Amino acid sequence: MAREKDTKVLEVLHPVCCGLDVHKKMVSACLIVQSGAGERVEHREFRTFTDDLRALKEWLPENECPVVAIESTGVYWRPVFNILEGSVQVILVNERYTKHVPGRKTDMSDAKWLAGLLRHGLVKASFIPCEEIRQWRDWYRQRKIHVETLGDYKRRVHMVLEMANIKIDSVVTDIFGATGRDLMELLMNGGPIRLCDVEECLRGRLAGKQRKEKAEALLDAIQGFFGDHQRQILQPLLRIIGFLQNEITLIEARLKKLFAPYHDLIERMIGVPGIAYVAAWAILAEIGPTLEGFRSVEAFCAWCGLCPGNHESAGKRKSERSPVRRSIIRTILIEVAWAAIKTKGSYNKAKYFSLKARIGAKKAIVGIAHRIAKGLFCIIKDGAEYKELGGDYLTLLHSFTPNGGTNTLAAKPKSLDTSWFQ
Repeated sequence: MAREKDTKVLEVLHPVCCGLDVHKKMVSACLIVQSGAGERVEHREFRTFTDDLRALKEWLPENECPVVAIESTGVYWRPVFNILEGSVQVILVNERYTKHVPGRKTDMSDAKWLAGLLRHGLVKASFIPCEEIRQWRDWYRQRKIHVETLGDYKRRVHMVLEMANIKIDSVVTDIFGATGRDLMELLMNGGPIRLCDVEECLRGRLAGKQRKEKAEALLDAIQGFFGDHQRQILQPLLRIIGFLQNEITLIEARLKKLFAPYHDLIERMIGVPGIAYVAAWAILAEIGPTLEGFRSVEAFCAWCGLCPGNHESAGKRKSERSPVRRSIIRTILIEVAWAAIKTKGSYNKAKYFSLKARIGAKKAIVGIAHRIAKGLFCIIKDGAEYKELGGDYLTLLHSFTPNGGTNTLAAKPKSLDTSWFQ
């Protein structure tokens, strides 16, 4: 009996589609149209000026093209998306999932390869939030950049003082607090500094019972080599620090106003240990207030980059590192997890030390971040409330003897909470 031939082919999901290879100055477009008369492939190039991109927008409907695929190349895809949004379906593709086959590499071949993948449904769309959420992202990320820049300038001030043998940070925890700033102001004014001048600078706990001892220690700490040269360097640094702090305050006021309609959701989010208002704003700015783009909690956690990798070959399990290398939401949730495990008597703290003993600190903190992500999914998607299980939950849960009896030292609680945040 003759062997039957395998006639299976890839299914065509989009008979008419377009692939866009985006660069800073030029966009290479490849349109594929399949009809009863056969297949037609058309190539075009457009400049990235707004009028030329409008011509691209008009060219696609003329050929009845409902969907286009764009590689996420830096920020260069955004001008194209701004023009095409609302007129056609735009699928943003991560370039690591669409790498071209080796050889014959040109802009047009890249566009044709991308269109071919889109035609058969072989591309995975990235999450593109709506315009309102994109504005939230811009404001939060601007704040993040200012905070990082502020930290850089504060470190420069520390360096200037250290090189001048000024040891304020050896006595005061934060030299940019009220006491530290007043002392730096004394140094900037020049002239001899007396003990009574230092005492007037003390604020908070430093102005308590040991006021004189602290003043004497600070007077010794500022006896260095602080001259005109150091003043000229320090003055612009302090001026920039003041400007950045003012900008951060203005951005936070703006964020508070933008998130005012979601006050109830934010209040439920900050009920989770480790999440404060700024962290809640950051999370909503990255994922949105509805999570309608995520079909399940597993898909959401995988998008956050908190799921272990799945790599097996020849029956051997290989690296289980997360495939996501750079993810802002992953960074935010891990920072939240580090804060959460410091909450006394919390389930997260007990679970962290339980995991740390088996898999180490770094993997354990990712596990806690994964659990927090699952909890946030239920809080945002299902409107759930956070339920604190308590630090002794794991102890009580495993407090039974092997023969089925009860451990008299730690009885099982009346109703163990097996909610979504276990």
